[in-house]
Amino acid sequence: MLQVARLARQLLGESSQLVVDYLRSQINSDGGFKDRSGKSDLYYTVFGLQALCALQAELPTISTKEYLHTFGGGESLDFVHLTCLARCWAMMSDGSLREPARNELLNRLESFRSRDGGYHDASDSEHGTTYGCFLAIAAHQDLQANSPNEDGLRHCLKSLQTRDGAFANQPHRETGITTATAAAVTLLRHLGDPAPASVGSWLLSRCHSQGGFFAIPTAPVPDLLSTATALHALTSMQVSLNPIRESCLDFVDSLWTNQGAFYGSWADDALDCEYTYYGLLALGHLTI
Repeated sequence: MLQVARLARQLLGESSQLVVDYLRSQINSDGGFKDRSGKSDLYYTVFGLQALCALQAELPTISTKEYLHTFGGGESLDFVHLTCLARCWAMMSDGSLREPARNELLNRLESFRSRDGGYHDASDSEHGTTYGCFLAIAAHQDLQANSPNEDGLRHCLKSLQTRDGAFANQPHRETGITTATAAAVTLLRHLGDPAPASVGSWLLSRCHSQGGFFAIPTAPVPDLLSTATALHALTSMQVSLNPIRESCLDFVDSLWTNQGAFYGSWADDALDCEYTYYGLLALGHLTI
């Protein structure tokens, strides 16, 4: 995903520096990146670091490491922020995370393993979620560890297939979710089990006539997260984006601001590092 996001500079041109300036303005004095309330948050720090990396800008390594050290081995973190801690350390290229902390992170991750073999953001869960499995596998990669029990992951993902041929975050659902389906496509590819071709058609059917992808069929407007992840999944399935390329470019452009950031949707009125990263990812795919 990061490799593709780097291609966004081709479309941004000189505006790339605006994005870099915006991202740097989101760094707090403690080394973390701001959430929407202005507080440092590991979740937003992931996206701030990845967006800077995509634009080949210098990372605030010293201050970021000071911020990351305050979380130790992640013993006080919930599942999502635990995976974010792993991703942030992976962005630090000097191997700063020592073996005891790495092992502690891996052990904490396994405490969120669900009984069906997947992962859930709540411990001791019966069923995993597509989102949980995606984050857990990414965290194992970030920590340079093999993902255990891949058969369990396959079993979990199979249970999350929806009756309309997509994927959701709970079993036995009628309709899929765009982001969950995109995550499942990526996971299945990682597991060596490509998603059925029909999933590509399902994702394309979520595209708005004016560009952008809906999160669910009943969503009022398309959003940038669903758009970027759907484009990523479609590209990985080698589905041509040509029929929707221009409309999606128009959609992403409609969310751009001269502050160097992207809104999350037409209904959004706040900017943050997360959607700015997804703007870069979407643009990257639309340049291919």
